[in-house]
Amino acid sequence: MRVTRDITIGHALVSLLAVLLFGFATNASTTQPTPLRLNELQYIGSHNSYHAGLGASETIVWKRFDPVTFAILDYAHPSLTKQLDDGVRQLELDVYGDAQGGRYAHPAIDSLVRQAGLSPDPPFADPAVMQRPGYKVMHIQDLDQRSNCQPFITCLAEVRTWSQAHPTHLPIFILVETVLSPTRKPYPVVEPEPFDTKALDALDAEVRSVFARNEYISPDDVRGQFPTLNAAIRKQGWPTLKSARGKVIFLLDQRWVGPAYLQGHLSLRGRVFFTNAVPGTDDAAFTELNDGDAASIAGLVKQGYLVRTRTDADLKEAQRNDTTRRDAMLASGAQLLSTDYPDGEPAATGYVVSFPAHLHARCDPLFAQVPCTSAELSP
Repeated sequence: MRVTRDITIGHALVSLLAVLLFGFATNASTTQPTPLRLNELQYIGSHNSYHAGLGASETIVWKRFDPVTFAILDYAHPSLTKQLDDGVRQLELDVYGDAQGGRYAHPAIDSLVRQAGLSPDPPFADPAVMQRPGYKVMHIQDLDQRSNCQPFITCLAEVRTWSQAHPTHLPIFILVETVLSPTRKPYPVVEPEPFDTKALDALDAEVRSVFARNEYISPDDVRGQFPTLNAAIRKQGWPTLKSARGKVIFLLDQRWVGPAYLQGHLSLRGRVFFTNAVPGTDDAAFTELNDGDAASIAGLVKQGYLVRTRTDADLKEAQRNDTTRRDAMLASGAQLLSTDYPDGEPAATGYVVSFPAHLHARCDPLFAQVPCTSAELSP
């Protein structure tokens, strides 16, 4: 009987050990840190990333005829490549439709320079490029057209080349503003083409002509099996940072263009861009609060939205080296922080928007419970 009792006790001990090991394994698996997601970081973006400034004679014309507007145009960015090298991870490109080509090939500013008796500036772009159909990149048609890349597909190709050379880079966000600048009297400017659904289909097509499908994150990738994009980001969240490395995300800047872009594409099915959507709508995953207060921004970030805001505007904060707005937006948790003075491009006053140790991103302060270290933010 003693042998049987010993066997019984042995079985009991083995069973207890198995239960303890199973419990330990289960507990370990449930306490594994959740993966860092792309929206749980903050990234620095450049405002009007393409803006190459004005020619010398163009500057004189602007100062004479519209010094107020000139005061907010007097800045320039280096190439997109240089900005990416310096850590910018959100680029902004303003695009104008040019379906037939040549619409913006002869800007009125050239005539104004001649009328003022000034020496002509160097060509603002390759004339052959401006004659070809396709989206063009510029600030104000006819008056401020100098861009550090032209046309749109060339800008995209430059980003892709950089991306392929840095395959583990943090995600790059490309914010595209679809511009419909009205006529600016008394200047004789060309009316821009409308952004209807057909024009927006062409915009998608230009992106797809440069980037392969596996090189960017689309709304379909984020939505997954959820009925709407909004449900996906509220319940499941954005892709992990690991899966987003080496990829690009395209965003539409103007909210008014959303309805035309959504036509035939409910919840952005089959589309390339994320819309600047009203929170709570089916297509809402990304939204802008460029002039928002920190509390409103924080509320949206905590709900899962990707939020873009501006740390400065119209060069005003930089002229005074006033960091009040910058610091508030950093604390707000907004993931995309747009500035005219990113790391590597400080203002003469010293104003700059950068992260400690010149990191290309930082852990979002609103996600303090999410494991995130500086080591994860480096390639």
